[in-house]
Amino acid sequence: MTLNNEVWRYGKWSALVIMGLVLASQSMLMAQQDSNRPDSQDSITIYSSASPGGVPPGLYLPGAGRYSGQVPGFAMVRHIREYDLTRGISTLRVVDVAAGIDPTTVAFRSLSQPETRVLEQSFEFDLVSTDKLLERYIGQQVIVEQVRGDSIDTVSGELLGTAGGLMLRLADGSVQTLSNYQNVRFPSLPDGLITRPTLLWQLDAPQRGRQQVQIAYQTSGMTWWTDYNLIIDPGQQCRMDLSAWVTLVNQSGAAYRQAKLKLIAGEVNRVQDQNVQYRNVRASAVLAEADSGFSEKSFNEYHLYTLGRPMDLPQNATKQVELFPAVNNARCEQLLVIDGSPRWYAGGRQLSQNITGANELDASIVVQFENTEDNGLGIPLPAGRVRVSQLDEADGNLEFVGEDAIGHTPRKDTVVLNTGVAFDVKAARKQTEFRIDSKARQAWETIEVQVRNRKRESTEVVVNENLFRASGWEITSSSDKYSKINSNTIQYRLSIPADTVKTITYEVHYRW
Repeated sequence: MTLNNEVWRYGKWSALVIMGLVLASQSMLMAQQDSNRPDSQDSITIYSSASPGGVPPGLYLPGAGRYSGQVPGFAMVRHIREYDLTRGISTLRVVDVAAGIDPTTVAFRSLSQPETRVLEQSFEFDLVSTDKLLERYIGQQVIVEQVRGDSIDTVSGELLGTAGGLMLRLADGSVQTLSNYQNVRFPSLPDGLITRPTLLWQLDAPQRGRQQVQIAYQTSGMTWWTDYNLIIDPGQQCRMDLSAWVTLVNQSGAAYRQAKLKLIAGEVNRVQDQNVQYRNVRASAVLAEADSGFSEKSFNEYHLYTLGRPMDLPQNATKQVELFPAVNNARCEQLLVIDGSPRWYAGGRQLSQNITGANELDASIVVQFENTEDNGLGIPLPAGRVRVSQLDEADGNLEFVGEDAIGHTPRKDTVVLNTGVAFDVKAARKQTEFRIDSKARQAWETIEVQVRNRKRESTEVVVNENLFRASGWEITSSSDKYSKINSNTIQYRLSIPADTVKTITYEVHYRW
């Protein structure tokens, strides 16, 4: 199809001018199908391989849509639409699909006439641009305008090349290069160039009339993740408020209006190209009825979160939706945790005397809570980043005190967050005795851990000791009560008064 008026190139705005004029011609081309089609009923399933807390802010800032190939996820999109089809073989052209579509995943089916057959399907993606117009006109006549002072000169000729500027063969046979020019005029729009990715079907319909059809495909450029906000009151009876938000990013090249959305939390395996690093993905989709938030249920071996209302998801947009109503006044525990010995025991023996030496140790700040119904939760929690804040009673402001990432957490599990390092609590660990009897396959070791509390109030400290030298061990003496946590870890829970040093010692007997 040709344009009635010429397409002009105005410096850096030339692409916009060309797109506007070509869009008008493409609208005429698509009018036969689109004029009779009502608004699409869209549903979206978004799969994400975004690491909790690992998505850079630049991914969803303005302009990031140019880099949609970097978005760590994809989506399954379904459109339900109506089209007027003729009896027998006809062609259906659909233009408003995602630019990131994977054409190998496209599926078409008629909901009202299942007998309608797909004979052929194709995907056209040769989108118009200034460079492509110039390339198509190599060997043909164009008109180039140059500004010289207050006047405009025109040069007409056969376009020979575009690298580094324009090269024209003039009417007298001479060749002229133009590195600076204002406008280029083309006599028509070449065939085959389109403004939007287009799906094309050749159909065989049993009868003429309007049919409701479903079009489904996968597209890149969409992802989701979960962000949690936790407000902690770490007093003697630790309490917390927890809210959760799902963040959706759409850089797929299409907008979705009043779409249905679902989120499936779980690790979904997907076969990937060798150049793509995403292996397991997390899923999410759309569903809508009432004006409500997400509801949750088990689905296969995953968890399905269904949004109770339709939502708009524009192109190049980031949206946040509340995952569940905020939980208030839930029980929690804030601990200072010291991990003393190495944690690399792997079933072998580590019998070197000075393998640990004397170590200065930090105390990690740990917040943990039970994900249970009687604690106001009992909700399957999708993987995400948890930001922890605390109220400063002096001015009533919330202050950020740390964050951590959690994996997919089922109900009745304990959530453990490492939010930072304590300033006023430190420890020193040293070996005070070591004996080994290789013939008898035995060893004895005595460990001393000094915990310094320089705070102005007492504090609770947990000391974990990993008994890593051999799988067979026995604590033969200990200054304080301890608990066996697993097959090679013991734990001390200490209450240390203000500005006090607490020393614990223990002897362990290893056999192998």
